[in-house]
Amino acid sequence: MGLGLAAELGLRGISCAVVERQAEMHRVPKGQNLTQRTLEHFHFWGAEAALRSACPIPSEVGIGGLTAYGALNSEHVFDWLQRDWVGAYYFTANARAPQYVTETVLRRRVAELPTVRTLFGWSAEHVGQDDAGPFALLSDPSGARHTLRARYVVGCDGSRSQVRDFAGITETRFDHDRLMVLLVFRSEGMDRIADRYPGKSYFKVLAPDLDGYWRFFGRVDARSTWFFHAPVPAEARQPGFDFNACLEQAVGEPIDAAFDYIGFWELRTAVADTYRSGDIFIAGDAAHSHPPYGGYGVNTGLEDAVNLGWKLAATLRGWGGGALLDSYAAERRTVFVSTAHDFIEKSIAEDRAFVAECGTPDAEAFSRAMAARSQDARSEVDSFEPHYDGSPIVFAPEGGTTSALGSHHFTARPGHHLAPAPLTAGGDVYDRLGRGFTLLALDAPPGAASAFQAAADRLGVPLDIISDTRQDRRALYGAGLVLIRPDQFVAWVGDEAPQDAEAVLRRVTGSPAP
Repeated sequence: MGLGLAAELGLRGISCAVVERQAEMHRVPKGQNLTQRTLEHFHFWGAEAALRSACPIPSEVGIGGLTAYGALNSEHVFDWLQRDWVGAYYFTANARAPQYVTETVLRRRVAELPTVRTLFGWSAEHVGQDDAGPFALLSDPSGARHTLRARYVVGCDGSRSQVRDFAGITETRFDHDRLMVLLVFRSEGMDRIADRYPGKSYFKVLAPDLDGYWRFFGRVDARSTWFFHAPVPAEARQPGFDFNACLEQAVGEPIDAAFDYIGFWELRTAVADTYRSGDIFIAGDAAHSHPPYGGYGVNTGLEDAVNLGWKLAATLRGWGGGALLDSYAAERRTVFVSTAHDFIEKSIAEDRAFVAECGTPDAEAFSRAMAARSQDARSEVDSFEPHYDGSPIVFAPEGGTTSALGSHHFTARPGHHLAPAPLTAGGDVYDRLGRGFTLLALDAPPGAASAFQAAADRLGVPLDIISDTRQDRRALYGAGLVLIRPDQFVAWVGDEAPQDAEAVLRRVTGSPAP
């Protein structure tokens, strides 16, 4: 999250420093499920090609998912959360890569940005703020201490965030009272079992004894290396616990397993009660954390970084108003609360009800249940559509609520992600979106675009204008004028120039009326 934020700022010419206590990256595979939206971020950071070439699972292996009932070798299986179902609404395809691969790509990218300073191996001993603004007391790898002052500080330091604690930001937790294990292991037998399911790289196992929780396998690379999450008893922390038995129970037959890593985590959801204290912000797991169910974590965190990044840059450049930074929490915290409630907690409850009802089903009964759940899975992917309907800086319909629960459309809707569309001259709208605002003018009335341009010039707001016809797929936007934010969300739409274009720009940049 810190590197993503640094990329957002650095590409806008903002000076920033990344302080990271780990000089080298861990090799534990986390955060592997990268959505289409996350790959859009990498596209705009100029790192999409590098990330795809670094992915350890070739495209021919496939990155789909599968749910099994009872055990992985069961005949009771169904597709689960296929992100490509909504691929047409995004400019880039999804990918799968462990966090250390993603981070390697980001480290290399930010190293190319002259305004980004990276301090790997440095630690923050204290973060605070006084009359001169926020500051951090740092120690370098030799133990020498330094004071770093900045206009803003953002804690992207994980669920046990020191920055959150230093800033006095509290959080609310929802525990599930479940100890979970993460195993990383090598197994040729697991490869042979996975070969039965072409195109699948991760597997969720439901069973009556799990009470709605999961046993979960995923590929780390194309052959032999896997990770495994599962609920375990408290005594699993003791030496000599039989983790092979855990794997065999989930697989349904004995497999070879050479363990590279054994770790534990407690299944809980947590959300900070605010994302800001003065000029100190938090993002990613520091602001919100949840079980790795559904692959929401890394994607939600990187969206935090993009949302906050352009708003910090706008404020520092002078064209972002006082309400702009406040909109960060108004948009992102509400989306996370919805993600946790409407998707993660809902999934656990539905799985709990499903296994309670199924018991030990016969093949015919389970086939009916599979068909229903497969349709539910497709619906769930489509309905995970984070949006900012209730944001104070977009012109969404009155009474809207910011949420992760929505539906995908090609229509350009204020507060929602813009779908791609080809341009008459070639390329796509996304090829032309810049780092400021963009006005898409499709057969717009004379003077409409110039009214926005004149207002933007007066306010110092960076604005690009894309002119084209309202034909082909662009007609699906449903409007002749579409104002797009720097994070590719729609801010305003209309068919005619507004009476006061400057008032529109003031609102979407969080600036008060003159």
